Amino acid sequence: MRAIGSKRVLLLFWLLSLCATTLAYAQGNSKELVARGQYIFAVSGGCACHTEPKGAYNAGARPFRIPLGTVYSTNLTSDNETGLGSWTDQQIIDAIVKGLRKDGSRQLPLMPYTLYSGMAQEDLKALVAYLRSLKPVKKATPELKTSTPFMRSVVTELWLKAFGTFYESPAQAPKSGIQRGKYLTDHVAICGDCHTPRSSFGVPTLSLYMAGSPKDGPIGEPVPNITPDKETGIGDWKREEIAELLRTGIKPDFDNVQGLMEEVIRGAPHGYKDMTKEDALAIADYLKSIPAIKNIIK
Repeated sequence: MRAIGSKRVLLLFWLLSLCATTLAYAQGNSKELVARGQYIFAVSGGCACHTEPKGAYNAGARPFRIPLGTVYSTNLTSDNETGLGSWTDQQIIDAIVKGLRKDGSRQLPLMPYTLYSGMAQEDLKALVAYLRSLKPVKKATPELKTSTPFMRSVVTELWLKAFGTFYESPAQAPKSGIQRGKYLTDHVAICGDCHTPRSSFGVPTLSLYMAGSPKDGPIGEPVPNITPDKETGIGDWKREEIAELLRTGIKPDFDNVQGLMEEVIRGAPHGYKDMTKEDALAIADYLKSIPAIKNIIK
């Protein structure tokens, strides 16, 4: 009887040890996933559009002017009432890559979900894990201000059908080289969302890809030409200098960037400054590989 009792104790001890080991492994994996998501968030510029200047980080309510109105960024924190706390993982992913709200309605394409649609599945999963770790902040998103609210859903769907381009989301992201740089540039950092000018309909002018604009920035500020054009772009910049700007905001002439670019580098609180040197150089190599376009920004 004693032998049987001892075996039961040993079995119980073994089962408890196994559970503890499994739990520790799961917690380790969870922390690693959140850390990866934090990095993707940083390379996304800390989603600076979702933080008001001097406001609570990631709580949204930042105003952006659009034709016939003003739209406000949403609360990304884990608050159950005003943020993402009550959303499922898939609902958060659908918001990022499809522009769908929790109720299934479509966000205005001011949120660059068409570009984010090309983000890798592994990065989306990690990003959701990080967003769930954000401290909840109760802050409601103001309603869209527009003189034609009844037209929002119709116009959005028509615009997407006419001009929207959605991408295939790969299972994994490229790990290195120019393909890594292109992936980060187009689908994570989404540099073209600011640096590619738009038509009066808000459609990116692809013939001027990354060539900048005097007034088309998200907050109405000039956006520089970052093509390899030697006269009007970054043609004379070394790859190391481009990477340095991405991580510090310092230009080769020792001037520093301003406006929204400075915000996405500084982050909220994570931003381009947290980018690895390898990823910054991959973006630099990609930018130096794209067609040079002469476009003077004044």
